[in-house]
Amino acid sequence: MIRKITQSFSPVILFFGLSFLAVPLAHSLSTVAKEALVLDVGTGTVLFEKNPDNRMAPSSMTKIMTAYVAFNQVQAGVVSLGTQCKISKKAWAKGGSKMFVGEGTFVTVENLLRGVIIQSGNDAAIALAECISGREEDFAGLMNYTAQQIGMNNSSFRNSSGWPDENHYSTARDIATLSVRLIEDHPTYYRMFSETEFTFSKVRQLNRNPLLKRKLGVDGIKTGHTKVGGYGLAASGVRDNRRVVLVLNGMNSKATRASESERLMDWALRTFSNYSLFRPGQVVEYAPVWNGLKNHVPLIVANGMTVTLPLNARENMRAQLSYNGPIPAPVTAGQQVGEILVVAPGIQPLRVPMLAGESVQANGKIGSVLNGVQYSLFGVGD
Repeated sequence: MIRKITQSFSPVILFFGLSFLAVPLAHSLSTVAKEALVLDVGTGTVLFEKNPDNRMAPSSMTKIMTAYVAFNQVQAGVVSLGTQCKISKKAWAKGGSKMFVGEGTFVTVENLLRGVIIQSGNDAAIALAECISGREEDFAGLMNYTAQQIGMNNSSFRNSSGWPDENHYSTARDIATLSVRLIEDHPTYYRMFSETEFTFSKVRQLNRNPLLKRKLGVDGIKTGHTKVGGYGLAASGVRDNRRVVLVLNGMNSKATRASESERLMDWALRTFSNYSLFRPGQVVEYAPVWNGLKNHVPLIVANGMTVTLPLNARENMRAQLSYNGPIPAPVTAGQQVGEILVVAPGIQPLRVPMLAGESVQANGKIGSVLNGVQYSLFGVGD
């Protein structure tokens, strides 16, 4: 809805025809996963979702957060990749997937990270947590604090491994949020997630991510499985400079996890493309100014605008610019004076703030009277 600044000013709506096309996203697409979310990272567009905000057991996808927190601590200088961590009895004795660390031995942070990421070692996750925070419980507190800081608003962590606990949960949307932050905040360390194998204590183990060798452009991230959570996977892939993040959970077998994640990742990378509609700082329109030292002010899109659209589009997309004109002076550069609404059949409307590209000072009292006469007789001049 257009908010009027004053009764004297009327809303201005301009339509721009665009050569880009759009059709409804694939509403017929489905998955056997209980929870799912597929996201274009560049534009933040959700390409597909199913129960994305349902609380679920993240299982070993928890270790994405464990690694992210560890990377943060390395970056902050709390530990280094070369820090030697003593392995406790608790870490050594933990069941489930293992890195096979020995009680009382010392293992570097870097090796523990690979044990967490590639081998999905519960023992490695506990050892890493204890090395950074002293106790796994304290590390879990750091995980929860970090989750709140990055916008994971429906997650609760009780341990570093993903071991089942009724108070340990997340959502597909939160795991996707975490995955994007991992990739963007730690691009160098993220490369560990693409490593296909790691040998420790003479035990060679393969990365459990089934998509790494499928020639899809996938470079991470992490599988998960518990009885309560089922089989899950967070994955990310790149094609033609587009990055997609996918989160699936609640499947009944490894084979289903592999086939469903491959199908949805290929669909997301193959079916869509990104289009730049407006460049950062591009002048979209010159709006009339009331009682200003200048009669017009340029309207810009500060950060530009890129949209994700299906390739097999049929309907023309339009961009609608709306503002209350004439805009009363003074006008400050960067001030929001309107918005652009991008509309197309089958996609959610996209709204982008329209900002003043420069400042316009107000006229004096005499100028104000003259402007009033001019506007009443002729409208605002050039």
